[in-house]
Amino acid sequence: MILKTEKVRKEWTDYNGHMNVAYYIHIFDISADVMLDIFNMAGESARKYMKSTFVVESHTTYNQEVKLGDEVEVHLTFLDHDKKRIQYKVAMFHKEKKYLAATTEVLSLYVDLKKRKTTEFEQEKIKIMDDFIKKNSSKFVLNNLVFSNKLKK
Repeated sequence: MILKTEKVRKEWTDYNGHMNVAYYIHIFDISADVMLDIFNMAGESARKYMKSTFVVESHTTYNQEVKLGDEVEVHLTFLDHDKKRIQYKVAMFHKEKKYLAATTEVLSLYVDLKKRKTTEFEQEKIKIMDDFIKKNSSKFVLNNLVFSNKLKK
């Protein structure tokens, strides 16, 4: 599933002539919001229901550089959850040349923003995630996952 396409901007590049590490994370983060919107856990949920996700761990690989003007696509390659955590992995591909540029795997907690404490997902959000996983799991890439043992199923 393609979450987002972005073009590498000049302000995202560094003195090495490629995209700076911080902007890989930025693109991954704004792409994850597209996925979290599907599960009603992104900005609108934070504003309306005072519940959102907080990243607690991430593991990023940088496989091949991208440069100014390159277009990249971010694909969701894995998703799982337990009662309070969501684990996902996304991959960044060079849009034209199709090579893998980077990946990041993330473990996030579901947080009640009023209490600033973790909370369990509502049943309707669990159903949305479970339906999504059921529909897409045949496309998931299961190798090289770092955080699977952190889910409490």
